Amino acid sequence: MLRFAGLRFAGLRVSTDSKMPLPGAPLSSTPVHGESPAPGAPEIRTAVLDHADRSSADQSSSPPSPLVPEPGLLPGLQLWLHRASVFLFVLISAVAGVLLIILPWTPEWTDNYLLLSYPSLRTLVSSGFFRGICTGLGLLDIWIGFWEALHYHERA
Repeated sequence: MLRFAGLRFAGLRVSTDSKMPLPGAPLSSTPVHGESPAPGAPEIRTAVLDHADRSSADQSSSPPSPLVPEPGLLPGLQLWLHRASVFLFVLISAVAGVLLIILPWTPEWTDNYLLLSYPSLRTLVSSGFFRGICTGLGLLDIWIGFWEALHYHERA
C-alpha cells in the first residue's frame, strides 16, 4: 500500500528510480537519461515519490514539494470534518442538556403512555429527587458541550 500526501492507494507499485519507464509505455520510445525522445513519441513525465537516495545536503537545498503538506497540518477536508464534528457535539449536548433541565418539571414527564403500565416506575420518576438528578445531568451536559467549544483548538 502506498501512502502519498495523506492518501492511500492500494495496489499501486511505484519505483524510486526516475530512469524506469512508465507501465504500458513501449521500451523503444523511452529515452535514456540525458537523451531526447524519439520524434513523434508521446512526452513522458515522471515524478520521483521517494527521495531516500538523495543526500541530506540535497534535501536541505531543495524546496519542499508542493504536493506533500507540512507535517502536522490537516488537509482541508479532514479539518472541516473535525470542525463539523465538534460543532455537532456542542449542539447535541446543548439540546440534550436543555431537554434534561426542562422536561422533568413538565406534566408530560409523568403523564405519558410508557409509564401508565408501570405505576411503581411512575412514582420513582415523579419524585423530586429523580427530577433533580435529571436536571443536574442536563446542567452537566450543557457544561461539557460549552467546555468543548471553548477549548477547541485546531492542530497546528
